[in-house]
Amino acid sequence: MQSAVLGAFDHYAYAVVAVVGTFLAVWACDWLLRRSRWAAWCVSWQGVVPPFINILGMMFGLTLAFLANDTWSAHDRAINAVYREADALRTLAALSTPLPEPQRLQLRQAMADYGQTSADEWSWLAQRTQHPDMQRRADALMIRVAAKDVREALGDTVQKLMLDKVSEMRRERDLRVSLSQTHVNPLKWLGMAFLGLLTLLSVAVVHVDKPRAALMSIMLFACGAAPTAAIVLIQGNPFLAPTAVTPEPILSVLPALRPAP
Repeated sequence: MQSAVLGAFDHYAYAVVAVVGTFLAVWACDWLLRRSRWAAWCVSWQGVVPPFINILGMMFGLTLAFLANDTWSAHDRAINAVYREADALRTLAALSTPLPEPQRLQLRQAMADYGQTSADEWSWLAQRTQHPDMQRRADALMIRVAAKDVREALGDTVQKLMLDKVSEMRRERDLRVSLSQTHVNPLKWLGMAFLGLLTLLSVAVVHVDKPRAALMSIMLFACGAAPTAAIVLIQGNPFLAPTAVTPEPILSVLPALRPAP
């Protein structure tokens, strides 16, 4: 469990590496251009025209945009999955209303157990793991809906619709789990870091004959690139703070499933 908790926060570690690494690269460039013994030799590089920056800058920007789109798309899919799961649970509750009292109470108890365990699973999803009781709750709900007395009370058509809703809930839950276990792809981010370094170097080369202007230029680039990459990285798990998807849609259904005191 401890290793799972540590692994859950590796997005933050990558974000720290991105920020620290970027500003270390800025320091290295400034040292090379102004204080190293090769500073005079570096001046011989002047002549690179400013539009050259656009080539590498565009490649870097597009790469970062694609990575950000993947991250925020996963966040949106997680939100949609939670709402669809809650809607399926609410529909199931509505369809169970005509059941006789004992069967309705039993079915709604199974639904409440599923919903509560599903909401409790959030702390596990933040650690990229699964609640140990979740599969058992889902199976118990499926078995209860598929029972003979439900078919006799509601008919084949309604029972089939209820089974479809239970299957939909399970699919959306599986989607939540898979999205929580999405890991940072080192190769993608290594490629982005390489393009970022090349862009930073190209900015420095354009201003190589004016070290102070070069420092200001690469600092501005670093201040734009590093925090943006860090923000994208720390949102790698949709169920991890600071922008975690919440189980509130599922929790809002639970009061209707529990009998009044």
